[in-house]
Amino acid sequence: AGGSFTITRDTVNEPLGRGSIIRLFLKEDMSEYCEEKRLKDVVKKHSEFIGYPIQLEVEKEIEKEVSDDEDDEAEKKDEEKKEGEEEKTDDDAPKIEEIDEEKEKEGEEKKKKKVKEMTKEMEQLNKTKPIWTRNPDDLTDEDYKSFYKALTNDWEDHLAVKHFSLEGQLEFKAILFVPPRAPFDLFESRKKRNNIKLYVRRVFIMDECDELIPEWLNFIKGVVDSEDLPLNISRETLQQNKILKVIKKNLVKKCIGMFEEISENKEQFDKFYEAFSKNLKLGIHEDSQNRGKLAEFLRYYSTKSGDQTTSLKDYVTRMPEKQKDIYFITGESKAAVESAPFLERLKKRGYEVLYMVDPIDEYCVQQLKEYDGKKLVSVTKEGLELEDDEDEKKKMQEEKTAFEPLTKEIKNILGDKVEKVQLSHRLEDSPCILVTGQYGWSANMERIMKAQALRDSSMSSYLVSRRTMEINPRHPIIKALKDKVADDPAEKTVKDLTWMLYETALLCSGFTLEDTSHFATRIYRMIKLGLSLDDDEPMSNSSVPDDMPALEEVTESKMEEVD
Repeated sequence: AGGSFTITRDTVNEPLGRGSIIRLFLKEDMSEYCEEKRLKDVVKKHSEFIGYPIQLEVEKEIEKEVSDDEDDEAEKKDEEKKEGEEEKTDDDAPKIEEIDEEKEKEGEEKKKKKVKEMTKEMEQLNKTKPIWTRNPDDLTDEDYKSFYKALTNDWEDHLAVKHFSLEGQLEFKAILFVPPRAPFDLFESRKKRNNIKLYVRRVFIMDECDELIPEWLNFIKGVVDSEDLPLNISRETLQQNKILKVIKKNLVKKCIGMFEEISENKEQFDKFYEAFSKNLKLGIHEDSQNRGKLAEFLRYYSTKSGDQTTSLKDYVTRMPEKQKDIYFITGESKAAVESAPFLERLKKRGYEVLYMVDPIDEYCVQQLKEYDGKKLVSVTKEGLELEDDEDEKKKMQEEKTAFEPLTKEIKNILGDKVEKVQLSHRLEDSPCILVTGQYGWSANMERIMKAQALRDSSMSSYLVSRRTMEINPRHPIIKALKDKVADDPAEKTVKDLTWMLYETALLCSGFTLEDTSHFATRIYRMIKLGLSLDDDEPMSNSSVPDDMPALEEVTESKMEEVD
C-alpha cells in the first residue's frame, strides 16, 4: 500500500469471463500459511462473520463401498470356461440345483467391502451468521445460546444477554453476555484485559482493545461492530479515537442495565453476585461516575440479616429514627467479626452493623463515602458518634474525671504503643479495645497489606494508623485497676496487668502481636499464680523486656481481686 503499481492486460492465463482471481506469493519462511489448519484459523478469526461465503479446498478421507466382483474377474472367467465344458459333455442329462438362501446372503455381503479414498471438496469456513445485525425481536433464546457457545467455546449457557444498537451521529451494534461463572484466572495480570471482540463492518479488528471496556467489566463477553471506524485502524490510533470513548460509555451503561435486570430474579442474582461481586466492588473503587449505581448491587451479611445477605437499600429502610449513619465492620471472616467487642453497645441499642469480610471491601469503602445521603462509618475507627441523651453525656463526663488518673497511668506505661487512652462509649462486656485513626488503616487493612508478597515496607510505616486504647469504665477489671492506681501508682502489678490488657486488646481488635513469646510468658505466670504454684526456678530475664517487669508474688486475695 502506498507504492507504485502498473495495470496490464493478462495475455498469459486463461480468460476468466467475469470475476477476479488473486494470487498470493508466500515467502520461504511462511510455508505455514499453506497448511489447512492455519488457513482455517486465520479465516475464523478475521472473517468469521463476513456476509459472502469463504470456501477452502480441503482434502478429506472417505470410506467407499467396493464390490468384490471387480477384484475377482479373472477367477470368474475361469469358472465360466469349466462350466461350458461340463455342459458340452452332459447336455442331455437333467440338472437339479439346490439354492441355499443363507449362503446367497452371505455371498452378497462378502461381495461388498469398504475402501478409504482421498477426495477434494470445497468447505465453507464462515458458517456462523452475525446475529447482531438482525432484529432482537426476531431472535430466540436458542439463537443466543448457540451464538454464545460458538463465540466463547463455553459448554454452559450464558446467564444474561444484552442485544442493542446505537444510531445517530455514531452507529454501532453489540451483543453482550454475562457468563454463568467466573474463570479461575479472572484477575491474572498476564491474562488479556477483556473478552469483547471489535469488528468494523463485520471484519474482525482486535479482541484486546483496552479502550473498549473498563477493567472491572473484564468478565463480560461479546461483540461490538462499528460502522464508523476505518478498517485499517491501528492500535495506536484506537487509543486516541473519540468514537471508542463513546462506545465505551454506552457499553458500561448497558452492562449496568443488564445487572439491574438480573437483580430482579433473586436466585439468578445470587449466582451472579457470588461469581462477580469482586468486579462490582472494583468498579466502585475505579468508576467514580457510576459509583452510586453500582452501590445498589452490593450485598452484605449483618447483625440482623441472619443467613441471608442484605442490600444497602434494605439496610436504610430498617434504620431506627435516632440512627444517622450506616455502620460497618471489616474483618477476616464472618465468624471473626460477629463476636467482635466493637459491636457490643451498637447491638444493645438495636443498630444494625454490616459485615464486610472480603479484602476488596477495604478498598471499596474508601471510595464509597456515603449512600442515600448517609455516611458509612467504621465501628473500628475513631469518630463513632452514638446519639446519647443529656443524662448519658453527663454520666460520661463524670466518669472521665474519675478515671483520668488511670488513663494517664496507662498512657505512661504503654508509651508510644498508643497515641492516647480514653473512655469508651462502644463497649459493654469487654474491658478494653484498640481503635485506629479515622483516616488511617484499620486493623484488617494492616493484615491485608502485610500479606502482600511484593509490598513496600517503607510505605507501610507512613500509612499505619496510630492506635487509641479505649477502656470500659463499667467493667470490674478496670474498676479494680483504678483502685490499685489510686492506692499505689508505682505498684509493679499495675504495670504488668496493663501490658496484659494491652496485648489482649490487640488480639481482640484484630491486630497481630509483635512479640508472642513475651505474651506467652505472662500468661504462664498468671496460670501459675492462679494455681498457687511456687516458682522454684525463676524465669530468665532475657525473655522479658526491661520495661515489662515480672509479676510480683501476690497473695491469693490479691489474685481474686484482679480477677
